[in-house]
Amino acid sequence: MTVSPNLRRLIAANAPLWAGEAEIVRSYWTAPHRTRETDKVWLKRQCWKEYCGLADSEGDSPAMVSDLIVKLKRQVPLLDISVDRHDLRGLMEKVYVEYTHYCLFADLYDMLLDPGEPKLNANKLVDWPEENALATRRRAVSLAGKLGGRATEFTEGGYCTMYSEGARLKGKPGFDGAIGRACQKVYDDEFGHMMHGVLGVDDEHLSDAEWEELTALTTEQLRLRLFMRNAQFGHPLTDTRMKEILAGKIEPIAFDFAKAETYLDTHQAAAE
Repeated sequence: MTVSPNLRRLIAANAPLWAGEAEIVRSYWTAPHRTRETDKVWLKRQCWKEYCGLADSEGDSPAMVSDLIVKLKRQVPLLDISVDRHDLRGLMEKVYVEYTHYCLFADLYDMLLDPGEPKLNANKLVDWPEENALATRRRAVSLAGKLGGRATEFTEGGYCTMYSEGARLKGKPGFDGAIGRACQKVYDDEFGHMMHGVLGVDDEHLSDAEWEELTALTTEQLRLRLFMRNAQFGHPLTDTRMKEILAGKIEPIAFDFAKAETYLDTHQAAAE
């Protein structure tokens, strides 16, 4: 697998921020403030992210499912005319996968309920300030031409750190083990998509100036992700530690180039 020096530098610039998100999630599992109620909070917030995405739906609700209804009504009559069949399949697959992940986390939420407590209601989910700030910026960046689209794809999922850290709970008894199994499923689903967003940047043949701009766009979004994730989990990291991470005082995540090569080989074989 050939990865350009520029892409390696882009990965290196973002790797400390990926590590910061991983530390937030990892710290929560043993945080003194963790309770059944705080678990319900982070799960409900994760359900928002899986169900609504960037909340940029054209439908009656911010849900990705509502957005799909609108798009299908518009695109199906144009299928194989001006709408590519593979693009439409990709749209449906994306919503199916995200909705499946919503179901996983919603089922975890319902496991925590006492008798008589209402189950989670997807259409009553709401975001939180740090998530809104991240989503607002991502929507704006995604519309900013080629580099904007690449920046949002590169940063989507934050190198799957929440799911990889959650998957470490697999094998533990009780509810933590259930979290681990759910996160492993999401990680397995998301890894290839995430890898495509990272490694696909080389396909753009960017200039040096564009690589510099892309680095600024991606690290900006990942900094916002840190605040989003720390708030989602009830601030397991102190403000002091957050400042240290933002200043680069953290061991970067080691990007798994070997696993990336495996993904590319599988992806290329499927395309042949």
